[in-house]
Amino acid sequence: MAFPVQRPRRLRSTESIRRLVRETQLSPSQFVLPLFVCPGEGVRKEIGSMPGNAQLSVDHLIREAEECKRLGLGGVIIFGIPEEKDEEASGAYAADGITQRAVRALKQNVPGLLVITDVCNCEYTSHGHCGVIKKGDVDNDATLEWLARTAVSHAQAGADIVAPSDMMDGRVAAIRCALDAAGYANMPILSYAAKYASVFYGPFREAAESAPQFGDRRSYQMDPANAREAVREIALDLDEGADMIMVKPAMPYLDIIREARVQFDVPIGAYQVSGEFSMVMAAAEKGWLDLDRTILESLTAIRRAGADFTLTYFAKRAAHLLR
Repeated sequence: MAFPVQRPRRLRSTESIRRLVRETQLSPSQFVLPLFVCPGEGVRKEIGSMPGNAQLSVDHLIREAEECKRLGLGGVIIFGIPEEKDEEASGAYAADGITQRAVRALKQNVPGLLVITDVCNCEYTSHGHCGVIKKGDVDNDATLEWLARTAVSHAQAGADIVAPSDMMDGRVAAIRCALDAAGYANMPILSYAAKYASVFYGPFREAAESAPQFGDRRSYQMDPANAREAVREIALDLDEGADMIMVKPAMPYLDIIREARVQFDVPIGAYQVSGEFSMVMAAAEKGWLDLDRTILESLTAIRRAGADFTLTYFAKRAAHLLR
């Protein structure tokens, strides 16, 4: 019996051939680095569960951002840790809030670097939930005013993109109306449209000091068992004026990224969250995984599923690996 004419291994035989025919390409411009900014000066407070990541005062944030620009990253996303928290999340929308100060500093000192801001309340509330608490639960509609005010304050500070992550119903429409009324009709909205109530956020809550003081967030973040609901959530946010959407987490939800890519012709982001990062780092530290290969394989999988860009704590290291 004659051997098959088709031999797929011919196109895998050398690295140069594999590189030539590679279907999915990675570039540093596809990566967005999450950064945590805190009050003070000269502060770099390491995050125990996220090796290599830290809460940074604005001066250190600028240095980190300068490196991101040199590496050609797609941008950074800012999470603020205020000096004080209260029940009104007042630090989220204050003109001199920590995120607003950080954005102004970045735009002044690192021109040309794309700056995205996370629009949420959990870092700023004393109870750690994402909105106004009434009768032991988050009041959806009352929270929309906070979110709209926060988005406008970020735009006024100079943010390039605002990214609401709270999962309140109607938040995109509220933010879009507020931005337009304030003269920011061209401000893009990147909606965390499919954000799941995931266990993989654990290390982030240490980093952002945002763990709920009671209950959890399952009444507003999505049930991990639901896929069709994600399509509905994305469609609703796009109808309300979102320009881009995000799926969060990334690796455990590659099917959601793929379905979003099939259903919607808009830019799609994915967030490789803190738990994904910390698991890889822990396994690599034990010698169970090759860190660099795992980083590139995981980011390739997210890109292959359909994400146009990825928020990842591996952004800088991945950029170095791709040089």
